[in-house]
Amino acid sequence: MPIHILEKLNEGVLVLDLRGRITLGPETESVRKKVTEAVAAHYPWILLDLAGVDYIDSGGLSTLISAYVTARKQGAQLKLVHLTRRVRDLLQITRLSTVFEIFDDLEAARHSFKSTG
Repeated sequence: MPIHILEKLNEGVLVLDLRGRITLGPETESVRKKVTEAVAAHYPWILLDLAGVDYIDSGGLSTLISAYVTARKQGAQLKLVHLTRRVRDLLQITRLSTVFEIFDDLEAARHSFKSTG
């Protein structure tokens, strides 16, 4: 199942709404490309909405880490919102939940950028 990425600008925060599976291959390349483009366009606040993501493999996890590092290197912030139970459990098992700021709701996530930057 291919990944679909919808871009929304919400009060200065670029929300990338991901839907599908993030697996090694064209899906991970699409996510990396979209985050790289957002950083190159100087969006300082990027939010990955994962409500529509039902599966992430090791390549997908690597892509999330790569996106986070890419954003940080360019002075942008990348955070996650609306994780499904499966994705949340995977991030906890791999301890990546200690790396990412994770939010249950869009408003809280959006406001977190304003309070830090």
